[in-house]
Amino acid sequence: MKNPLVSVICLCYNQAKFVKEALNSVVNQSYKAVELIVVDDGSSDDSKAIILEWLANHEEIPFVNLKENLGNTSAFNQGLKLAKGKYVIDLAADDILVANRIERQVDFFERLDSKVGVIYSDANYIDPEGGALYRHFSKTRLHPYEGEVYQKLIDTYFIPPPTMMIKKEVLDGLGGYDESLAYEDFDFWVRSARNWKYAYQSEVLTKVRLIEGSHSDNYYGKGDLKLASTVIVCRKIAAMNQTEEEDIALIRRLKYEIRHSFLAGKKSEMNDFFGLWASENTIPYNYLMIKCIGQLGLNFNWLKKLLKRVLK
Repeated sequence: MKNPLVSVICLCYNQAKFVKEALNSVVNQSYKAVELIVVDDGSSDDSKAIILEWLANHEEIPFVNLKENLGNTSAFNQGLKLAKGKYVIDLAADDILVANRIERQVDFFERLDSKVGVIYSDANYIDPEGGALYRHFSKTRLHPYEGEVYQKLIDTYFIPPPTMMIKKEVLDGLGGYDESLAYEDFDFWVRSARNWKYAYQSEVLTKVRLIEGSHSDNYYGKGDLKLASTVIVCRKIAAMNQTEEEDIALIRRLKYEIRHSFLAGKKSEMNDFFGLWASENTIPYNYLMIKCIGQLGLNFNWLKKLLKRVLK
């Protein structure tokens, strides 16, 4: 297929200040075989009104107007039901597609091995006003892994999620995002990478906006459900793992999550992570101490720097 259709699902929740710029970045793409689907996840700000005003000039674009907030995973799946493209982009309404992103990604994807199900690229991070902050792979010093990346995805978050383009076949095979979870990235990565290859495109094709208090900003905060979702994903990984190396990668992930759940006073989740570790491995003394102290459920975030040096 010369110009395969690409479905862009733009998901908005209380992003009134940014949603119009995100939508314009899609309709102004150099690549024209694009299907834009707009989903508002029960916004309580002016997002709906701004979207409806914008859609008045784009009546062909479907709008999924959710009356209540369902959360990222369920809201995205509502848009996915309408998607007809060969490829899918999950676009948050505060991020921006570079003008030739879809053209460049389709050209790249179409030349790859058929076993590649997901591609991703570099990204520039911007502040709420659109000012440049830093480039993902330069700032983080992470390595952009390719090919069979299942094992590496278990213990390292190296992919900037907004840069991904996904074969719809991959999402369909997984039944979309897991709606029981509070966030989608980690679960999607490991489930898709178990059966599909990943490829990296070394171009900056997305501007990712960093906003204090955003969905990812309060990961270990009080009342946040994302850590409990990570417990569920780790259980899935334990069931999917096939090699000793993959089990070792899971232990590294569990160590990381135990340290941070301990520091945040998240006793229940910390014990869940320990339960996964203790099922097949001997826990060293320093982590047994953490487990014991962690039963108090105290917030030790001030100890982060010290523990980072001691618990490696």
